[in-house]
Amino acid sequence: MSAIAALGRLRAAATGAAQPAATVRHRHLSARPLVLVPYVLAGEAFAPLAVLVGTDRDRPHLLAVPQPRDRDRRFAHAAELGRLLLPYLGAFAAETETIERRGDDPYERSLDAPQVLVPTAGGVEYLRLLGRSTRFRRTDGEFAVAEEVPLLGRWSTWLADRAGVPGSSVLLAMTDLLTQAWVTGQSALEDGDLAALLAWIDPPAGQRGDRAARAVEGGPTAGPATDPAFDERLVPLIAAFDEAVAAERAEAAGAEARTDLGPRGRDAEQAIRDALAAELMPTWDRVWRGVELLGALPAGGSVAGRWEADRASYSFFAADLADPESRPQPRVPGAVSAAAQLATRERAQARLDAEQVRDDPLLMAAVRLAGEAFRGGLIAVDAERMVAEPGKKTARPRPMLTFATDDEPLFGPGTDLACVERPDAKARVLEAEPGRVVLELRGGMGGGKAPKPGSVPEVGEVLCWTSLIAEFRRGPDWPAVEDTPWTHGGPPPEPEPEVASDPDDDALEEWS
Repeated sequence: MSAIAALGRLRAAATGAAQPAATVRHRHLSARPLVLVPYVLAGEAFAPLAVLVGTDRDRPHLLAVPQPRDRDRRFAHAAELGRLLLPYLGAFAAETETIERRGDDPYERSLDAPQVLVPTAGGVEYLRLLGRSTRFRRTDGEFAVAEEVPLLGRWSTWLADRAGVPGSSVLLAMTDLLTQAWVTGQSALEDGDLAALLAWIDPPAGQRGDRAARAVEGGPTAGPATDPAFDERLVPLIAAFDEAVAAERAEAAGAEARTDLGPRGRDAEQAIRDALAAELMPTWDRVWRGVELLGALPAGGSVAGRWEADRASYSFFAADLADPESRPQPRVPGAVSAAAQLATRERAQARLDAEQVRDDPLLMAAVRLAGEAFRGGLIAVDAERMVAEPGKKTARPRPMLTFATDDEPLFGPGTDLACVERPDAKARVLEAEPGRVVLELRGGMGGGKAPKPGSVPEVGEVLCWTSLIAEFRRGPDWPAVEDTPWTHGGPPPEPEPEVASDPDDDALEEWS
């Protein structure tokens, strides 16, 4: 925790009100997000119980599974959820723009992409498990499922994978978004409770945030696992549903087994739906209130660039789904794809760290305190300085800049820096001593023999320089899958012809 964050927590605890942790919003916020509030049965590996979903705050869709342990009802629930989500997820692929790429073929990038908001980080895990449980299911054969089920599984897996990319905005937990913008006087673990977190940030009129947080303790939770207090009310309702279904089947003994519910079964199911709606609606309203609060913050300058990366990923995935030869994402990625994914996330994290502090003076203050940046006034400029790099005969412009600063940067000579106020400017530290830093300007001056006009700062300018640099780095050239080295398992085996087993082991696998 940085000194600035610690100070914010202390002030929040002293005043009973959440304190700003950022001056801008560091994630994209869609004009039409889809909010999804999932609920699963506690104590089970993955037994979906209900979900509240929709793009309109005033028109939520409640999907419920009256008996979560019934496999057929779970897949029927997944199909129903797919019929609601798939039109939204696929709609953004229709409008595209052509993107030219240096050294590669152009591609079509969607003008926008979907955004799914869940209450907590548990909602992200819910979608990951949903994808794992459904994307391999077959739409024909003995254990056939509706065609929406495996397609929903592939979309859920893509959303969950994308959520693991630092800076991505296609799948976000509201608790994460709020803690990026505000700091409370409670612990980080308590900040994972959406009700308590929002009570600190947006308490009722005339009430302190800490007292409002205590007042919501014991209320409906954001899940996704059910609360023990709710389980005590839910278990008798599920038992009553089972009894109603058993009684209706007994009454129809001798006739063709009925698959629909009779009056008693429908009444028992409605009782479960009513209890679930009462439990989920407070969280639904809190997520949308969070959207309002975040929408009031201006977006950081680099947010649009990261959203472009999300749009590109969405476009590639949508195009892959449209390919008849496309296959579901593997349960375990191969060595090459896993290494490429890790490298992508490392680059995204480095880019995010650098861009966020450039966008936000409050985050930059923490970086300056940590000695990774300094802000100072330019007191001397040698704009005519020319230097021949080692091994080169031609001298290039290398102006020398001398700054006076009250900061105490910890970097020494040779450290590369980037300027916040002049994004194209790059410099290298020549000298660093208390109150004085000398830099050699190395980038942002054009490619000529003299710096282009206006590219060299002038005496009197106050600039901020940081060692956190958001620079483009190409990924390594990965070997082909068939050339996977033996140190990483060697080439994967050739896929064997599919032979239908009896019964289908995959269909009998638990949802976990």
